[in-house]
Amino acid sequence: MKILVDPQIFNQQKYGGISRYYTEIFSVLAKKPAVDVNIPIYSTDNIYLKDSDLLTKNIFLTSLYNTLAFLGISTKSLRKKNANQLLEKICHENNYDVFIPTYYDPYFLDLIREKPFVLTVYDMIHELMPQYFENDPYNVIEFKSILIEKASRIIAVSNNTKKDILKFYPHIDPDKIVVIYHGSSIKIDRNVNVDLPSSYILYVGSRANYKNFTFLVNAIDPILKDNPNLILLAAGGGEFTDEEIDFIKKKELDKQILQKNFEENELGLFYKNAIFFVFPSLYEGFGIPVLESMACGCPIILSDSSSFPEVACEAGMYFDCTSEADLRQKMKMLLKDENLRKQFSEKGLLQVKKFDWEVAAKQCLEVYILAAEDIRE
Repeated sequence: MKILVDPQIFNQQKYGGISRYYTEIFSVLAKKPAVDVNIPIYSTDNIYLKDSDLLTKNIFLTSLYNTLAFLGISTKSLRKKNANQLLEKICHENNYDVFIPTYYDPYFLDLIREKPFVLTVYDMIHELMPQYFENDPYNVIEFKSILIEKASRIIAVSNNTKKDILKFYPHIDPDKIVVIYHGSSIKIDRNVNVDLPSSYILYVGSRANYKNFTFLVNAIDPILKDNPNLILLAAGGGEFTDEEIDFIKKKELDKQILQKNFEENELGLFYKNAIFFVFPSLYEGFGIPVLESMACGCPIILSDSSSFPEVACEAGMYFDCTSEADLRQKMKMLLKDENLRKQFSEKGLLQVKKFDWEVAAKQCLEVYILAAEDIRE
């Protein structure tokens, strides 16, 4: 099985759930003797791909990129150009079995011609909540629609995502869509020292619109004021915007709501040392932070929406995503009851064992093989 992987997500993301997903899947598959994985990228800023063995080797270009970078010259455009040239060359040679797009730009359709491709759909958030994506630079709704219609097979990251795909595309054969869960990647590196608050509740990742961070701040406001030594720590997601800073200051919580970036090998300690983790997002196709929290033994509070009950099952404490009061009550319960936190921690450690990249990669390969066989029939 020869797999040609589209590089677009690695050009878009320095880090993120989608690029991590593909790096994990293809790192497993590349080790299989009967599988050839070709990702036409010589160099990347993506932290997952950069640390893998998946990059295309080219000593001359690597040396050129390093030299230009040393001279302070950006190589991003050159690297993308060289990757595109390599992709076009491989497509022209036609020596592969299946093509894997890593995001929704359909630019590749003319290149691969009649070759099969397998599309992974991560969520249907753009279709369900278009009000948050009015100026979408990636034209996700339009482009995704084109690829869903043309894909040989579709992988959905949860049953909830499959249900949402069929809601918008009821004419698609449900058997064409296979549900394959993510695995868990996070590790707790005990050799790393991270300056963390002594007592904190954790929030991780983007805070934009449907992620519901403002909702969380409103809910936790009285809890923080009743507990002056308690911190709400927003990990990653970029520094607070001026608007966020003003909002937090008006609540007089600027000493108790902090933002801190992290390196990949530090994140496990953010979860491990937290009292609990809150994921108030209105919608996620899967929600990798759910697995991260459970894998680190961190109790988790989740909104009762989208894929969360499917992924966390009984290991999560759920709140009504329309009720700040309900979220506040659930946070108070976990904050005051150490035994309850321990119970959810233990449930999470058991639940996360159901999610494995080796299993996910095996299932993906089965779908890729079926897609290739569909064309031969």
